[in-house]
Amino acid sequence: MGDGRQRCGWAGTDPLYIAYHDEEWGVPVHDDRRLFEFLILEGAQAGLSWITVLRKREAYRTAFLGFDPARVAALTDGDLEALLLDPGIVRNRLKVFSARDNARAFLAVQREFGSFDAFLWSFVGGGPRLNRPATLAEVPAVSPEAEALSKALKKRGFRFVGPTIMYAFMQAVGMVDDHVSDCWRRAGRGPR
Repeated sequence: MGDGRQRCGWAGTDPLYIAYHDEEWGVPVHDDRRLFEFLILEGAQAGLSWITVLRKREAYRTAFLGFDPARVAALTDGDLEALLLDPGIVRNRLKVFSARDNARAFLAVQREFGSFDAFLWSFVGGGPRLNRPATLAEVPAVSPEAEALSKALKKRGFRFVGPTIMYAFMQAVGMVDDHVSDCWRRAGRGPR
């Protein structure tokens, strides 16, 4: 992008990816519905590139009822079968059906902890971990916190929540800040 800003190398030149990097990635999220959205999207991304999911995000918002966990939890098998015909989303049966399972588990966590946010952020002590990678090569694919979160979610019935997926989720929702040293969005420089 011709604005002269240095960005993390993964942002590339695609305007959608740049906007995601500049406006969302690494910004702390505390709204349960947005956290549910990222949980479903990160699970859908497993084995694919994130840009593929970003390009399908609006279709996901429609297909999964604005990411309202109560409405997604109430989807029938027939509803989910119909979603498998939607070319706007990743039509993987396990991923589509896992959205309903994850919504039900999400609602159970909300009941137990008062909010998914309260449960989730406890894995990083309530505030973002500010990592200091100099290069993309120094950004880990997983962390002890992501492993603990993955284990806790699996125990509660969540699916597509392995440690690597959970680390990407933690980056996306700002639980960790992995912007590289020369990125304009590095902690303290970009919008929060």
